[in-house]
Amino acid sequence: MAERISMAALELLVAVDTHGSISAAARSLGVAQPTASAGLRRLEQRLGLELLSRGARGTALTPSGRAAAGWAREVVEASDRFQTAVAGMRAGAASALRVAASLTIAEYLVPRWLGLLTGDADPPEIELTVRNSQDVTARVLAGDAELGFVESPAVARGLRSRTIAHDELVAVVAPAHPWAGRAGVGPEELVAARLVLRETGSGTREILEQALAGAGSELPEHLPALGSTAALKAAVQHGGSVAVLSALTVAEDVAAGRLAAVPIDGLDLTRRLRVVWRTDAPLSAAARRLSAVALGTPS
Repeated sequence: MAERISMAALELLVAVDTHGSISAAARSLGVAQPTASAGLRRLEQRLGLELLSRGARGTALTPSGRAAAGWAREVVEASDRFQTAVAGMRAGAASALRVAASLTIAEYLVPRWLGLLTGDADPPEIELTVRNSQDVTARVLAGDAELGFVESPAVARGLRSRTIAHDELVAVVAPAHPWAGRAGVGPEELVAARLVLRETGSGTREILEQALAGAGSELPEHLPALGSTAALKAAVQHGGSVAVLSALTVAEDVAAGRLAAVPIDGLDLTRRLRVVWRTDAPLSAAARRLSAVALGTPS
């Protein structure tokens, strides 16, 4: 098969037909006029046709040139349609908004936001990954998620943030536990109890560790660590353990009498829940919409 004529040569011929001269065609394509003239001569040689009549008054397309330009225009427009279609497919494949959220936020806030978004005329498609706050931060920094929702006390460098809600950690016990009904427990009493906690890297655990350190205390080594709020609740209800959890996550259980919440005296266990995103990456329309819904959700 003979080598195909380049798209650049066809675009040049179409530009001459559209703009009426080589100089105008060259300007429209952003090339120098000598370059355009040389390209047209090569095209004439390749086709074996005289495409341009050259005279003292300038150049003009010959009848063969006008016919060739018409056919070339069809090829160029077909190429444009191809590129537009491929770009649309690529945008469609990447249209899902990738979000990473900590367990607390994913379980207790994200469902509300999704419910609000379904009322939009064109709700965004959201791909949600649930991780602890440390992993959420890493995913956003790596570009694996456009938005992250975290409960850790600090925001990593390279990220911007806004507070979406406020929360507080409390000790939770079974209704029959000796602590049920108490007005509060101290830090030393807490660390001496049969604690079960979230894993290292979770915002809940990080907040507790920092608060204890500020009070001159620390967690014992080798505590049982569970990766979900539901597992911690089960350990408390059926195993007689003590867990430290978000007040947001246990509110319904406390109201129903399945768990009892006990304040921890002498520790500041309030925290901010945040949305985070990379400082060097502008947010997509879908990300801005989800952020707006999250910021409008009552804490």
